[in-house]
Amino acid sequence: MQFMILFSRQGKLRLQKWYISYSEKEKKKILRDLTTIVLSRKPKMCSFIEWKDLKVVYRRYASLYFCAAVEPQDNELLTLEIIHRYVELLDKYFGSVS
Repeated sequence: MQFMILFSRQGKLRLQKWYISYSEKEKKKILRDLTTIVLSRKPKMCSFIEWKDLKVVYRRYASLYFCAAVEPQDNELLTLEIIHRYVELLDKYFGSVS
């Protein structure tokens, strides 16, 4: 996994975790691009996006989008499961995240 971002339906960033080093300028561009792409997609569309040299896997829970960027050879369904488990963990710790 290269990074994981959480943002609202309005496009406001809620959480970000970077596992690869990017400059602040690159991070801002990535956040702007992915937020725009994900928010413009219809609910019935696939949750996997091939973006640049990465695969982006996202899922919406309530008003939050959980978005993870993984290597092209990584398993998308496993990434969705990781996102789901992360949401469950946040629900237990903070109460009703989704």
